[in-house]
Amino acid sequence: MQFMLLFSRQGKLRLQKWYVPLSDKEKKKITRELVQTVLARKPKMCSFLEWRDLKIVYKRYASLYFCCAIEDQDNELITLEIIHRYVELLDKYFGSVCELDIIFNFEKAYFILDEFLLGGEVQETSKKNVLKAIEQADLLQENMKDKGYHFIMQGINDAHLQEKVE
Repeated sequence: MQFMLLFSRQGKLRLQKWYVPLSDKEKKKITRELVQTVLARKPKMCSFLEWRDLKIVYKRYASLYFCCAIEDQDNELITLEIIHRYVELLDKYFGSVCELDIIFNFEKAYFILDEFLLGGEVQETSKKNVLKAIEQADLLQENMKDKGYHFIMQGINDAHLQEKVE
């Protein structure tokens, strides 16, 4: 997979993951061109299209389009399955994912994608294992917040003690 884009029916880019090195200018050009192309297609049209030297595979879920660019020899149906698995993972994590979940928790959406795909290839096929890794990361993040809070509070208490001594 070369890249994955998530965008709304209005053409707003919600998530982008690039697995090939491109300049920002080229990424913007590709994104603009692809969003326009996909949004112009009718709902009953095939979800695969040839574009430049790549194949584009996309699927619409509610108000979001999930769009992947794959090489000519890659399998379109497997790519559709990858898109579907990612949506299932988002659904499990967020509990019926919607566009607002992606907007306000984009870092989690990226994290889930990174646990699932690595370098544009499926890293983990088990939903359970991906969700377990995400749960562990969430726990670690919570523990770090708690420790950070206690560290800050300890510093404040130490400062107050120092003031009383002086």
